[in-house]
Amino acid sequence: MYQPLEKENLCTKYIRIAVVVAAYWVISILTVFVNKALLSGLKLDAPLFVTWFQVLTSSTICFTMSMLSKRYPRAVSFPEGNPFDRETFRKVLPLSILFTAMIATNNLCLKYVSVAFYYVGRSLTTVFNVLLTYVLLGQNTSPKACLCCVMIVAGFWIGVDQESLTESFSLIGTVFGVLGSLSLSLYSIHTKRTLQHVNQEVWLLSYYNNVYSAVLFIPLMLINGEVQKVANYEHLFEGWFWGVMTIGGVCGFAIGFVTTLQIKVTSPLTHNISGTAKACAQTVIATSWYQETKSFLWWTSNVVVLLGSAFYTRVKQLEMDQTHREQMNSQKV
Repeated sequence: MYQPLEKENLCTKYIRIAVVVAAYWVISILTVFVNKALLSGLKLDAPLFVTWFQVLTSSTICFTMSMLSKRYPRAVSFPEGNPFDRETFRKVLPLSILFTAMIATNNLCLKYVSVAFYYVGRSLTTVFNVLLTYVLLGQNTSPKACLCCVMIVAGFWIGVDQESLTESFSLIGTVFGVLGSLSLSLYSIHTKRTLQHVNQEVWLLSYYNNVYSAVLFIPLMLINGEVQKVANYEHLFEGWFWGVMTIGGVCGFAIGFVTTLQIKVTSPLTHNISGTAKACAQTVIATSWYQETKSFLWWTSNVVVLLGSAFYTRVKQLEMDQTHREQMNSQKV
């Protein structure tokens, strides 16, 4: 008699996951195109400043919502928390450092490479996830899953080789892409751990990450000499400049939230696979939007990476199902 209710609950869960993943895709693709315009179209060589303004905007949005929730609790809901609490700072700061590294390397990669190649440059996330789960968590990976990772690496290698034949190739951008994949894997793994320190509140974790990141970016901008570049920018005091910067900031807030939310409702692995599949669609859109022509081998590299990621997901799914059945059988015994 409880079967219909169980099916309804399961259906509701799947719908919620589908909505979150779809929101991640739309917001992520939009953010990539907006960031590319900000990083390459403003004639301002200050990528860390652009990124810093995005996290500052996100911090301001979260702070405003926090204040409104206290004054109008019936109209606005926001979890209570203080980013300047010493214990909170100690527990969340390591994740915020990874968050800073992740968004910085992603934007630096996007600045130097095309939107189409951005997919291949970020395709090693699954590979790093396997390596890091072994190094950090001591979890072994099956030979079949490792073979899928080899396939992903092969696709990445072919993509870099083909991109190097074009005028748009950037070695430094490719390096930042690899570092972005590494930092994303680390961020995904540590997010699950850190959420327990903020009562599983995604909004609160996003708030803390952006506040701490806004501070962490200041010395990075000084080291990179961007403060002087921004001060000398010819359009610094024009309204349109701050308008487009604000749009980028809002997009930055949205992608930070849906990224954390997707990890929460799925898993770090599913998040990485979703990001890879989304990037494939993003590649097709980018080549059409910028009217780029790519070689057969270049497209082959994208297909190889996508298939490798898909096979890896299937292998892990079968392994988890088998582990679950073994646990159920052991309990019966």
